[in-house]
Amino acid sequence: MELTHIEHIGIAVKSLEEAIPYYEEVLGLKCYAIEEVKDQKVKTAFFRIGQTKIELLESTAADGPIGKFIEKRGPGLHHMAFATNSIENALKEAEEKGVRLVDKKPRKGAEGLNIGFLHPGSTFGTLTEFCEKPG
Repeated sequence: MELTHIEHIGIAVKSLEEAIPYYEEVLGLKCYAIEEVKDQKVKTAFFRIGQTKIELLESTAADGPIGKFIEKRGPGLHHMAFATNSIENALKEAEEKGVRLVDKKPRKGAEGLNIGFLHPGSTFGTLTEFCEKPG
């Protein structure tokens, strides 16, 4: 498996409107994109720090993955995403090594990336995402 870098860190928030000022005014980062991913029932905001991004995630529906996460655990760290040059190979290799997959095949995520998740029950409690730029 060839992971190239931490692509982003996903943080669940109740409100982008309330959270963005902290990242901009306190930490001095700049929100460069806000995007809704309708099939995942989430609205995202992105910040860049070095080669890594921070992705804030606001649920657009209580029954969406982020809505359920916040209901169960409250706002906070949701997932760690790693960049790879071959998401299909990364998912296959993880599964071959006994890791339970949330996604057996890549799907579309924010910023046009192909994404796939590993189940936190197999990753010591951290929801893990693989990301690949299409092309």
